[in-house]
Amino acid sequence: MSEDPGTIVPTREGGAGVIRLSRPKALNALDLDMVRAMRAALDGFLRDPDVALLILEATGDRAFCAGGDIRAVIASGRARDGIAEAFWREEYELLSQLSRSAKPVVALADGIVMGGGAGLVMHLRHRVASERVRFAMPEVGIGFLPDVGATFVLPRLAGAFGRYLALTGEAVEAGDALAAGLFDRCVPSNRMPALRGALLALRPGADHAAVDRIVADHADDLNAPLLGQYGTAIEDAFAHAELAAIEETLAAMADDPVHGAFAARTLATMRGRSPWSLALTNALLKAGSGSRTLEECLSREFRAACACLDVEDFYEGVRAAVIDKDRKPAWPSRGADWRQPGLDEILAEHPGRPDPVFA
Repeated sequence: MSEDPGTIVPTREGGAGVIRLSRPKALNALDLDMVRAMRAALDGFLRDPDVALLILEATGDRAFCAGGDIRAVIASGRARDGIAEAFWREEYELLSQLSRSAKPVVALADGIVMGGGAGLVMHLRHRVASERVRFAMPEVGIGFLPDVGATFVLPRLAGAFGRYLALTGEAVEAGDALAAGLFDRCVPSNRMPALRGALLALRPGADHAAVDRIVADHADDLNAPLLGQYGTAIEDAFAHAELAAIEETLAAMADDPVHGAFAARTLATMRGRSPWSLALTNALLKAGSGSRTLEECLSREFRAACACLDVEDFYEGVRAAVIDKDRKPAWPSRGADWRQPGLDEILAEHPGRPDPVFA
């Protein structure tokens, strides 16, 4: 559970209901207590007739939110106490609520936006990034999967960029996330206080268009360095539906004078990721591309996340990345006797793990 007091700070400021993540020592990583506090704050602000809009923000300039508290999840998985499953279930229900909010919700993101932090942002109508944002879905590097609705959003990004993000786990700068459509506007960090003040001045009855105008007045353009230089290579490789074809395409680019070094780095990155996670993630991306709603993907991701609690890659990945920090995972699924399970097998309904319930 949360080690810092007051890790979610809800306040009424002007016409806004503000929900602030305030766990800066842990890069505002989410746990079950925080999710429950956010849901309670959201419910209260949506019922309050004097609240015109909601603002999601965070304490500190290092991170908006670096994801879920993975140490707590792993400890729960080992203990088999059900907390990990409850965390994912209630987190996904929160994301659905945010995406369907009857009032405008504005995310003001600064610093790291990864995993669960990305989930809090990418389903909203008003997604604002500062130039200091670093965006990633890094789960294939810890034996997990890009969840929090990522398998709904990422397959829909142009140029196969979402598949690149999901299957490499690489972090990208704010300009690339903006160009890809993961944010709506970039507002420089030194203009964020002015933007925030203008949003607080809105009163009940303000609509999405009013919020859009205010954000646009404070926004600025930002270059997309990765997409600008390597967007073609990313699309050529990651438009393939199968992992083997992606790797073959990247390998074939080795002698390309423009894209060769990037392709080699990307191929090496993928080969260092969990084979279990890559196979699972690719299957979920395919399924997500044909899903009609965010909630379909969240339900599928919930069952897949729970399945990871029974797979040693998850524990080994977290050990290497978070606990021992040696960055040298010895993936159990790389063994010759590993059998890749089918998606139907992974996603079978589990009577002891009830699915999220969406309103």
